[in-house]
Amino acid sequence: MKGIILAGGLGTRLRPLTYATNKHLLPVYDEPMVYYPISTLVNAGVKDILIVTGGQHAGDFIKVLRNGEDFGLSGLNYAYQEGEGGIADALAMAESFVGDDSCVVVLGDNIIADDITNVVHGFGDVGGASIFTKEVTDPERFGVVDYGETGLGDIEDIIEKPEFPPSNDAVIGLYMYDNTVFNRIRNLKPSTRGELEVTDLNRSYLQDGLLSVHKIHGTWLDCGTPKALAEATRIMLEDEEA
Repeated sequence: MKGIILAGGLGTRLRPLTYATNKHLLPVYDEPMVYYPISTLVNAGVKDILIVTGGQHAGDFIKVLRNGEDFGLSGLNYAYQEGEGGIADALAMAESFVGDDSCVVVLGDNIIADDITNVVHGFGDVGGASIFTKEVTDPERFGVVDYGETGLGDIEDIIEKPEFPPSNDAVIGLYMYDNTVFNRIRNLKPSTRGELEVTDLNRSYLQDGLLSVHKIHGTWLDCGTPKALAEATRIMLEDEEA
């Protein structure tokens, strides 16, 4: 299983902080934001990791992460994404890195305080794709799982920012894919935003009956806004003092 962390983008919602560096290198309490998704992978036994980044501050990652010594790694891999083409477009940069393996993908601004070891280790026996969800109070802000009328756990659809959410289960920035993912990305069409959407990628697996879902029960934080970044720092500080 290969690990991929998507850490590109311009971080416009966090300006002026991101004028000087990449969003994912901003501090969350006493560590750079990107340390948390790396730890999620390493703690699950994934040691072969690629960082996909872009923009004018891409070189800062090497200064901060070096070869991954802080995580007990002997090396890290890096890929550069030109422009902003969406999550699926960024993932496409990892094709040669993944090769014939499967991959677990984490968005670089997501903090996931849950042990995913068993799910990662069991994925090779299942294949297809897996998404992870967290129950939230404001599902209209996220991609949401629709379990259909039965509500018994079978995924009927994934709806992006629904006006009337069919559930409170938001799809978080953690995904697992078999190596058909890159052919699927090539078959995606850009959305109205001009991007290759990860929701459309996940739907392609769903249409083939190859998508499973796992719920996160621990803390999940998306640090993409100033308020969320401050909240993440507060929670990490409280955990440290507990």
